[in-house]
Amino acid sequence: MSFLNPVFSTESATYRDGKRYAWITSLVVPALLGCGPLFYWLTGSMAALWIPVLLVYTAIPLLDVILGEDLNNPPEEVVPLLEADPYYRWATYALVPVLWAAFLSNAWFVGTHELPWYGVLAMAVNSGLICGFGINLGHELGHKKSKLERNLATSVLAMGAYGHFAIDHNRGHHRHVATPEDCASSRMGENLYAFALRELPGAFRRAWRLERGRLERHERPVWSLENEIVRAGLITATASIVLTLLLGAVMIPYLLLAYFIGAFHLTMANYIEHYGLLRQKRANGLYERCEPHHSWNSNHICSNWALYHLQRHSDHHANPGRRYQSLRHFEDLPTLPNGYFGMFLVALVPTLWFRIMDPLLVTHVDGDPRRIHFDPKRRGVLCARYRLATDGESTATQADAVAA
Repeated sequence: MSFLNPVFSTESATYRDGKRYAWITSLVVPALLGCGPLFYWLTGSMAALWIPVLLVYTAIPLLDVILGEDLNNPPEEVVPLLEADPYYRWATYALVPVLWAAFLSNAWFVGTHELPWYGVLAMAVNSGLICGFGINLGHELGHKKSKLERNLATSVLAMGAYGHFAIDHNRGHHRHVATPEDCASSRMGENLYAFALRELPGAFRRAWRLERGRLERHERPVWSLENEIVRAGLITATASIVLTLLLGAVMIPYLLLAYFIGAFHLTMANYIEHYGLLRQKRANGLYERCEPHHSWNSNHICSNWALYHLQRHSDHHANPGRRYQSLRHFEDLPTLPNGYFGMFLVALVPTLWFRIMDPLLVTHVDGDPRRIHFDPKRRGVLCARYRLATDGESTATQADAVAA
């Protein structure tokens, strides 16, 4: 098999991955966020520091509209070969130094230049997005079993002060997703900001509880380097202290803001990924298995290239062990009308989000309120607005109300 132009072949299938080199986008976009100083030096304008984040939030959503969606899947017969190809792993490993270099160079620029507050703000937003891309990479690597990949995940998660993510996501969110027990699953009628107040502290508390329980079961000390949250926290603290000592007190507000923006990008992703979707509880008190229709999916091309297929979230939750290059599209899934970056902008305006997403949700569940994860305070209002059947009533014709 040629490394540059591979053909994956089995007795029953032959496949060439047309997206093989598109994954370089997942390195280029985060690297762009470290180029704010370059744009400043080229133009002499402080406003140029905003160019990287503006490109991410304008060019990518527009390209998603222009390029459309990719509905292609690799044949299942070649998936083992596809996942064994080291190229795809190295495409993720390479992002680790890119993220750290962009993050540290941004900090150096802030600490060595007299910037007005809005210049510091622009750089903090750029660095916050870098942290967000770090969480995305930590998500991909943190699901893997190899020690190298898990350690690299810890490194990039610690960069953004979000070292508890892998524990909460893998052992908490994946278990309870699309149920009322999950702080990282948003409810119909719940706006992004209310969700953030529930999700941000809830994710840390759950991660700490899970890690403490693991250590106690093995009779190991909680406050030790065996605690994954403590290990990541020490990396975060060391990097933050060293940067502050080297570059001055401006690092304190700058880093705190960057860390928050990175965490908030994860919150936005969690918000849009499972909005209003609900797994059913069985007679034995257990929830049904998580299936692809319990996550909002997006096949938009450009944003998927930039995020290692994160947006094929439906297959990821149903099959969390699959690597990004083999995640699949399925028919009849709840589907976002744009990629994540476009939908983040929509979510920031709750009335716009509700206007777009609530009808899509009601249509997807065929107007059955039993399949909707409601904000309890908004259930009655939403059922009345969309003429949803109350418990015990027929739901057969309720989807027609969406178009009314």
